Amino acid sequence: MSSATHDHAAEGFDLRGAVPADADDVAALLTQLGYPCEAADAAERIATVLHNDRQALILARHRGAVCGLLALDYMYYLPLGTTTCRVTALVVSTDAQGHGLGRLLLRDAERRARTGGAARLEVTSASHRTEAHAFYRACGFSDGAARFVKLLGD
Repeated sequence: MSSATHDHAAEGFDLRGAVPADADDVAALLTQLGYPCEAADAAERIATVLHNDRQALILARHRGAVCGLLALDYMYYLPLGTTTCRVTALVVSTDAQGHGLGRLLLRDAERRARTGGAARLEVTSASHRTEAHAFYRACGFSDGAARFVKLLGD
């Protein structure tokens, strides 16, 4: 448990790595984030992360119930010649919002990034998520480069 858990606004939350048995909770949180997911798919995704030492999937719990998710990806960033840690998913269940859990998860991401040798932490967020953008700015993130995506299909 990180020392950030002692933040009074985030009291009562604990963080731990996801395991395949968490598939139902992970599916529900990904669906809430806007990425519909069935439990079987979530179990496969958790297993994929667990078999990749350059990724992490962290769950937040309150009184034993999963209420938040943080996914990290460590990658070598050629232009800077160093490692970057990217938050690829961050979601807090609706009933747990407003209690400091999002900030706790971002502090944990920063701690893990530093421990993993990353020189920077970045987060991606869809352009329509303006409330999330304001939250990230309030947590010390600044606007970065624009990101362009091309879906490749099957």
